[in-house]
Amino acid sequence: SARLERFLQACSSGNMTVVNCTTTAQIFHLLRRQGRSGNKRPLIVMTPKSFLRDKRAASPMSDLATGGFRELMVEEGVEAKTIDRLVLCSGKLAHELESARAESGARNVAIARVEQLYPFPKDQVLAEIERFPNLKHVVWSQEEPRNMGAWSFILQRFHDLGRPIQYCGRAEAASPATGSYSRHNAEQAFLIRMTLGEVEPATSL
Repeated sequence: SARLERFLQACSSGNMTVVNCTTTAQIFHLLRRQGRSGNKRPLIVMTPKSFLRDKRAASPMSDLATGGFRELMVEEGVEAKTIDRLVLCSGKLAHELESARAESGARNVAIARVEQLYPFPKDQVLAEIERFPNLKHVVWSQEEPRNMGAWSFILQRFHDLGRPIQYCGRAEAASPATGSYSRHNAEQAFLIRMTLGEVEPATSL
């Protein structure tokens, strides 16, 4: 079952690791870390089939030869003072958001990829939030409906940290898929615009 929320609901006391990687180098370093770990625990990797053909997920050989697994992938080289909106997301949506941001020319939005959902890298997330002095909004964006995916898990983590976070994504639904390709694409385009702050969050899609 690739229902992320079900795995996250079962996470406690460091009993497993749940990740949603965005690049081939991340997968490589993740598996190395898992193999070298002295404390073995189940590793849950959420990876869409579309990454097999998505060039944005490919990594240069240098990224595989050096470095290690990054629990939180942040953007380097951004002008911190210009950022007033920080988007946290996971998986392939990150690539779509970055492409849409490049097309719109939005320079006030920073995107951070939460590559490891559990154990949650809270110190790294807090450091990323503190990096931007003019930050107004911290957003969690996901493709899944509101009652699925990682939203409930992320909301609890931020509640524990005493930090506000805004949801940008699909409304609650009984099914993980719309059943209509055109409707799915329309919803996806809308939630991307919502995430980037181009339209106000809606209660339903």
